Amino acid sequence: MASKGWQHPYVNIFKHVKVEDWKRSAKQGGVSTYTDKRLKCSVFRIRGPVPANSYILVPKNSNQSLGLVGRYFYLLFRPAPGKYFVAHLDVSVEEGQVVRISFSNMFKEFKSTATSLQFPFLCGAAKDSVYESTAKSARHGLVGPAPASVRWTCLMLDLQCTLSVYLNRCHSQLKSVKLCANMAVKNMLTSDLLLDPGVSFSEAKRMGLASSKGTGPMPRDMSYPVPKGVSWHDLYDYTRFPSEGTKLPFDSIQKGHLELEANCVSDQRSPTREESSCANLSQPVQDRVSQQITAPKPLLRNRTPVVTDLPDLGVVSAQQSDDWLSHNGDQHQRESTSSSSQPFTSSPPWDTDDGGVHVHVHPEDGFSQREEESEEEFVCTPVPHPVHLSLSKEPRQEKLLPDPILRLNRIIGFGGATTKCALWSKSGDAVVYPCHAIIVSMKISSKQQRFFIGHTDKVSALAFNGNTTLLASAQTGNHSVVRVWNYHKGNCLAMFRIHAHSLSSLSFSYGGGTLCGVGRDSHSKTMVVVWNTSNVSKGGEVTILAKAHTDVDVLTMKVAFFDDTRMVSCGRDNIRLWRVRNGTLRSCPVNLGEYHSMDFTDVAFEEGNSSNQHLDERTLFASSRSGYIFEIDYSSVVIRNVRRLLPAQQQPANRREKSTFKTGPGIAINSISVSSSFCSTGSEDGFLRLWPLDFSTIFLEAEHEGPVSLVSVSSDSLRVLAASSTGSLGFLDVSSRGYNTLMRSHTDTVLGFSVDGVRRHLTTASSDGTLRIWNMDSLHQLYDFVSEDSPSSVAFHPSEQVFSCGFSSGIVRVFDISSAKMLAEHKQHRGEVVGLAFSPDGEFMYSAGSRGSLALYNASEEDHNVIRVVCNVLARGTERAPDALTVSSDSRCVAFIGPSEYIVTIADSESLDELLHVDVSILDVQSPRLDSALRVCFSPASTEHLLVATSANKILWVSTKTGRLLREVSKVHKHQCSSLAVSEDSRFLLTAGHNAVKVWDYNMQLDVSSQMFIGHSQPIRQVSFTPDQLGVVSVGDAIFLWDFLAHPGAPLKDSRSPVRLSYISTPIPAQPYVSGVQLSNGMPRQTAPLPSSPPSRLDISTLDQVEQGALDSLSICDDSPTIPTATVAGSGPSSDPRPAVSFLQVTELVNTSPMNTSHMNTVELKGKKPVHPDCYIHFIPRFKTSTLDQAAVAPQPGEEGIKLKAVIGYNGNGRGNMVWSPDQGLFAYSCGCVVVVEHLHTGSQRHLQGHIEEISCLAVTNDATMVASAAGGSNGSKSLICIWDVQNGTCRNTISYHGGAVQTLAFSRDDRFFLATGDFSDPEVALWSSYTFKLLSSVRVSGPIHDAAFSPSTASQLACVGRQGAYFCLIHTHGSDVDLKVQKVKAPVEVGDAELTALCYHVDSFLFTATNRGHVCFWDVNTQRCLMTWEADEGEIGVLLCRGNRLLTGSNTRWLRLWDVAALQGVKPQEKYCNKEDSGAMVVLEQEIMLDGSTISAAFDNTMDMGIVGTTAGTLWYINWSDGGSIRLVSGHKTKVNDVAFSADERHFATCSEDGSVRVWSVPGNELVVQFQVLSQACGCVCWSPSSHKESACVAAGYSDGTLRIFRLSSSEMEMKLHPHRVAVTAMQYSAHGHVILSAGKNGLIAVSSPVNGATIRVINDHKGAPITTIQCVNEQCKRFGLEGNEMWLAASADRRVSVWAADWLRDKCKLFDWLTFPAPAYFGEDRPPPSLAAFCPADPSLVVYTGYGVEKELSFYSLTKKQMMKKIALPDWATCFSLSCKSQLIAVGSKERVVKLIKSTSGRFQDFLQHSDSLQACRFSPSGTLLFTVAFNEILLWEVRGL
Repeated sequence: MASKGWQHPYVNIFKHVKVEDWKRSAKQGGVSTYTDKRLKCSVFRIRGPVPANSYILVPKNSNQSLGLVGRYFYLLFRPAPGKYFVAHLDVSVEEGQVVRISFSNMFKEFKSTATSLQFPFLCGAAKDSVYESTAKSARHGLVGPAPASVRWTCLMLDLQCTLSVYLNRCHSQLKSVKLCANMAVKNMLTSDLLLDPGVSFSEAKRMGLASSKGTGPMPRDMSYPVPKGVSWHDLYDYTRFPSEGTKLPFDSIQKGHLELEANCVSDQRSPTREESSCANLSQPVQDRVSQQITAPKPLLRNRTPVVTDLPDLGVVSAQQSDDWLSHNGDQHQRESTSSSSQPFTSSPPWDTDDGGVHVHVHPEDGFSQREEESEEEFVCTPVPHPVHLSLSKEPRQEKLLPDPILRLNRIIGFGGATTKCALWSKSGDAVVYPCHAIIVSMKISSKQQRFFIGHTDKVSALAFNGNTTLLASAQTGNHSVVRVWNYHKGNCLAMFRIHAHSLSSLSFSYGGGTLCGVGRDSHSKTMVVVWNTSNVSKGGEVTILAKAHTDVDVLTMKVAFFDDTRMVSCGRDNIRLWRVRNGTLRSCPVNLGEYHSMDFTDVAFEEGNSSNQHLDERTLFASSRSGYIFEIDYSSVVIRNVRRLLPAQQQPANRREKSTFKTGPGIAINSISVSSSFCSTGSEDGFLRLWPLDFSTIFLEAEHEGPVSLVSVSSDSLRVLAASSTGSLGFLDVSSRGYNTLMRSHTDTVLGFSVDGVRRHLTTASSDGTLRIWNMDSLHQLYDFVSEDSPSSVAFHPSEQVFSCGFSSGIVRVFDISSAKMLAEHKQHRGEVVGLAFSPDGEFMYSAGSRGSLALYNASEEDHNVIRVVCNVLARGTERAPDALTVSSDSRCVAFIGPSEYIVTIADSESLDELLHVDVSILDVQSPRLDSALRVCFSPASTEHLLVATSANKILWVSTKTGRLLREVSKVHKHQCSSLAVSEDSRFLLTAGHNAVKVWDYNMQLDVSSQMFIGHSQPIRQVSFTPDQLGVVSVGDAIFLWDFLAHPGAPLKDSRSPVRLSYISTPIPAQPYVSGVQLSNGMPRQTAPLPSSPPSRLDISTLDQVEQGALDSLSICDDSPTIPTATVAGSGPSSDPRPAVSFLQVTELVNTSPMNTSHMNTVELKGKKPVHPDCYIHFIPRFKTSTLDQAAVAPQPGEEGIKLKAVIGYNGNGRGNMVWSPDQGLFAYSCGCVVVVEHLHTGSQRHLQGHIEEISCLAVTNDATMVASAAGGSNGSKSLICIWDVQNGTCRNTISYHGGAVQTLAFSRDDRFFLATGDFSDPEVALWSSYTFKLLSSVRVSGPIHDAAFSPSTASQLACVGRQGAYFCLIHTHGSDVDLKVQKVKAPVEVGDAELTALCYHVDSFLFTATNRGHVCFWDVNTQRCLMTWEADEGEIGVLLCRGNRLLTGSNTRWLRLWDVAALQGVKPQEKYCNKEDSGAMVVLEQEIMLDGSTISAAFDNTMDMGIVGTTAGTLWYINWSDGGSIRLVSGHKTKVNDVAFSADERHFATCSEDGSVRVWSVPGNELVVQFQVLSQACGCVCWSPSSHKESACVAAGYSDGTLRIFRLSSSEMEMKLHPHRVAVTAMQYSAHGHVILSAGKNGLIAVSSPVNGATIRVINDHKGAPITTIQCVNEQCKRFGLEGNEMWLAASADRRVSVWAADWLRDKCKLFDWLTFPAPAYFGEDRPPPSLAAFCPADPSLVVYTGYGVEKELSFYSLTKKQMMKKIALPDWATCFSLSCKSQLIAVGSKERVVKLIKSTSGRFQDFLQHSDSLQACRFSPSGTLLFTVAFNEILLWEVRGL
């Protein structure tokens, strides 16, 4: 059986193994034979209650193999009606691994592992049966038991294609088959032929089907009998996989379209069998994205191609192209240079079943297929006047040549997911590092790169074995994949997945037999996995040796080089030794003693000379983030030595003396690497240091621009590799002490680029805020421009060494590289610069702004004067950046999109006068959506052609003279086209869509007119040809440089020549820039100064302090000659520590160009302003007059002077702004612009901060891993939706879509979809993908929407309610396209003129809705009929919640009611109940409870026994229906909080508000202790008595009626009421010793009252007429001021006067000490002037700090002793409140601009905090200075003070 020829044309498997004898096959359980009436022959029946217990197994023994190599597997069977079945196929792949392919109607979804594939099988039904018609409409009901009318089925599995596409494997042979109950089986066969069971032998002969052509009819002994005159397909089912059937949203096996499947073989005129390295992919399989199948549109077969004459463009084919995917093991590449290679098989043009995707790579590069979403094929739309062409019998397919036409040459980039991965090869001549999803191997001498491609997400870990023959890599993401590569050959040897969210570390054993990985499991626990990789290089499997889950934090883990079973790891608070023994993974910790609370960063072994060195001599080194280096004895597991790296102290003469041990803050060490002779460390201060192993001195160090994240010593110890977190990679040559930079990279997305073709320079702009210039040949970074103003677009001058850059602020700057100076700076745009271009002749420059302006500059002059600025001519927005405009090759015309997104405008390049308007939205009248333009591009060789990319994935060829549509190409990319370029000779078109680049035949005259190339892991932002036409550049996650292999004279069509040419581009050598200039290239220092007196044991290293230069400067990097630094835009030093802010002068143009007059001010003419609905449940943002300070900058994480500790309160103004997941324990709510995630048992909080406006609503996924929050936009911007990762508290994504506020948010049951609805001003329902958060569909309705919800059982159903009634929505998925079908049904007449305000689903097909008049309606979802209504409340019901048969209603009457609705399931559709008597028999009110406000949110468990309810009073209640109890969980103020005060012992704090309430809270639990309520009065101020005893502690509050009330905390009662004022009390304070209470009224009178008897002792009227804003008392002996008294107090009034007094209240003495008056100009503002505030300095009461309205915005420090102003601190905004800390000389200042500013009074250093959504009205430090309260309206934030 050595030859496989016996298996042709097919193998009858039952006959081959003689299944009836059961010698080579086995049966188990209920296996029998019977004669089937339909087939009229004997068949096997497999029955049993458990499918796995009844089966037929072929062959019998597992050590045997069928050895069947046929590509197609056919199974003739019939599933048992009403039962489940399972089938397993064990298939061997070329690598020797066995893969099990299973299919069953039990499987609900597709599942995939490295060794198994599980496909759901969707059973078909008899034609025209009830089941078949039901299945078409109810798609979700298909999966399950077979229907009663299930038919005999012929199932064909394409094993080669299935393995190739789903597992990236090549099919070798079928090993075994196991058929399990319940089914009937006729036979099985394998074949290389595509057999059609519906074609007889005679029909096949007539049709010309033959085995020589790869197809044929089903053999007679295997076919189903068909009576004469009956079609085979009317009796049986033919199921092909992969097939062209309509698919569910997961991979499945099912019956296809009858019209397609019946003729799928007969229509193949001459199918040819491919080589084993090729796989034909059907369209559904190609459209997979991570185990998803989209539904391709059915294509008509055998249609005559139609082409049409187009003006000046020749003939265009109307057919789709067929792409091919070549498989060669794990590599997918094109052999373009071999003349003897087998040509790819071609199909006729009308056969589109095998369209696919190109994956092109140079043969040496070893590309692996990326699991990317494949592209849809393009369609050239025929235009009128069709011409019919006769078809030859054997048509040839002409395709784009050369193939491939692009070859990836080099990548500029490093990192992506991590910068801690870089490896040396064994020889030390190459470095391997990740660049996003690609692994790069770079030769350090020539900079030549090799690529390892196959990962679908960013690479997070790399590892080499000892001799660097095996390379292991892991990718980040929820589905971590590990790949093992043959490093020298570049092919992937194995790929396997682990159930981890991410892999952070990999380590190979020295021999390569063991691989260790560290990641996180689904519960966020650390998971350590050890694999056996000993057989991977021989084609063997990778198996798991051991696996462990632990709560111990593991940051990195390494396998010991002397023992494959031993590992060492480190992480937070631990260093552990691991060992694999008997299949288990065990560990023991190192006893760290006093160092147990440290964050360890890296571990390394001391490498001995022999691997046989005894364990007792092994030494382990570990580094920590606090600067410690530990030397650990491996055998005894104890610490030998501990050393610490500390910063340098200031010493004279630049001496670097070492500090004492354990003193000062240490320098974080991020990485450590040890060789046999020295140790290297990389630290946070940017230094790479080399130490002897005794750490006696530093003998070499190199400084980097950022923290060093990785160090690695080469195997020969001659070089040390270093990587920094700023994206640089280089190595230090130890012998020569020279440093070589290998790679620099942007640290964020590259937004755009431009190429200088003369000097081969490339300039790029990035989201990291930098502008960089690169040498395209050496990949060196030549220049780096950094500014606080982020660059957005760049453009090189066509001939001069000049480039321009547009910034996000609207500034355009022009730089001269040769002189290193800025030539010009223009501020003509108010928004971001989205387009920048020079005319090809170099005479003009153009810039486009995001707010519609277009500017023309004179580029022939050095200062680039502005010639003209035209406003409102471009479509607004930034989505068209960075190439929003294009200039024709003859420099005569400029084209852009505008004034609207539907219009393309062509203007004169010298005057910007409009020449032509083209409306792209009217070109396709049949489209349901308006098509908008995305990109425009002139054709260089033909200036009469303008190419337009549209939102409908089309490219339009438009005449620049007439505006006529010349040609149209559809389905250019799967996603929208993001960039467009045409070659100089106009023979090639270049497009970018999502992560793919496509090269097209410009004339579209070929059958295969495009080739697609992948490699980017993020969307491509821009792509273009290089000026020499020898290359292509694409940017996005990194910078990709491609070789363009099409020779200028090469033919485009496949001429079938046996010789295939390969063209290699020759780079132009870079020209030297400057000669004779000394180099100062900013590299790390080559030598390090040695200490003058090195100590015997060095524990501390000192560092020099380096002054950082200005931000806005042009600096020279890498190996380029030095050019003097040019200072740009005020880069000099400034006394103001804030970053420089540029302001634009706005000039309104009265007489603008005629092209924009018709498009201005048209929005205001459309209808009336929407009116807020009369429903309390509809969200109304609280009215605010404050705006956020745009110049404020939040501090870097980890550097904050104050940290948010707690949020006090809950926003009762929100709607649905609380979520609770009882199963996962997630409890979250909003307060202001902060989302609070609280632990219910401990009360601890985490805070999600990202909004700047009030949050309106929240939503949580069903697995509680993500929370969505929505808040309104500021300054007219759109609302912002943030998607939060609950586990780590980070924002995963943001969505800005709705014009008004967001009313509701919801996730579907399967968390696949995400729904957002706008408020009354923008009533739009938007459906998003929860995976990509891209907009899938949106529907605008006519009236406000109040509530929306997904069906709990069906993810494709949802409903909304609003003013117009109920909206029943159904989600239709067509591939990647999602449509939202909406059916509106008016409210039932029984409820009258009412609005539907809330809804919830009940079981599967019923819906409850509520009205604003208290009715509840019960609907049948299927019929969309209201079955019953009843009056559940007297007011408006705003919340409905249903769990099982219990319904919860919450209303504005404050009643919360629980109803039993079990009887409603018996309501018949034809019956309707609408009165109380009828409904009383159906629904029962179980319980009710009255709360403190209207219900706005609710969440309960699955049984509705307990839950949490939020009210408008700002309270969150815990409700327990079983015992009828209610507990306040969170309580906050409903109205404005006026004051907050700490008690003297800091155990309590008090707050007061406009609603007359005084609340006392406990510290640190922040729980409400007691509330004192005074009705009809506002409480304006509050203070504590100075006593720290709990029994005597009192709280005093001042009210709007002029009264003071004193409350005793111990008794929780009011102790005294005083009435010293006739007007509202504005300020009050106990005296320093508590003898009196000082209070001030709005009229300026200050009353001194006794807290003992309530008498008014005296009245001070010095401030009469001006409201008092501040009163403060301090304990200070006044003798040093020459006055009598033991305390001082001050009062500040609104007229900017401050009085300071000395007092002794027991002796009834109070004397004016000083009187301060601060001048100010007249105030003309519409609101009140800023308040006058004053306070004693805590450190020195003789200093008074004042701020208020004046000449300048400042804090003034006045000395009472010197009687003069001592210091002033400038403020950017007027202060509304401030507080001084007794600790660290800190001042907290609040402003109307919502900023809390923390200032160091000694140095002026400050930080801004933007966590409030409104203006600040109070801030208070605690008496100890450790805590800080800030208040904005009713938002109370408690901060922990860390200091600056």
